[in-house]
Amino acid sequence: MSNDQNKPMTQKLYESASSSHQAAKFLTATTLGATLLFLSGLTMTGTVIALIMATPLMVLFSPILVPAGIVTFLVITGFLFSGGCGVAAITALPWIYNYVQGKHPPGADQLDYAGNKLASTARDMMEKAKEYGQYVQHKAQEVAQSQGS
Repeated sequence: MSNDQNKPMTQKLYESASSSHQAAKFLTATTLGATLLFLSGLTMTGTVIALIMATPLMVLFSPILVPAGIVTFLVITGFLFSGGCGVAAITALPWIYNYVQGKHPPGADQLDYAGNKLASTARDMMEKAKEYGQYVQHKAQEVAQSQGS
């Protein structure tokens, strides 16, 4: 009894299935696979025949087709990029609205942490810049005094 409980559920089902049921599953899978393989071969053959027949036309019209293809690609890419930016903006606007309203949307903690870290780094850099400016000013005064005497 304990040995039967350690087996996975799929293995239990496989062992309990009748041989006629397994044969039916096998025949169904084989028939479906053979049909799909045949259709794949037909599609490949049709594609090759169409390519062979269209090659002379493509060579003849290539001075027109290549630039037209490039323009079409650029236009489609531009529309897709524009649409993606629009979707991103539409997705981001409710988040921004909730953040500004103080409703604490997901990721607000990370944004606050990053903002505080950036502000802290900016303050540190400003202090260092002031110190360096004072150092340079002091050195310039020393040089001016040494040259003046």
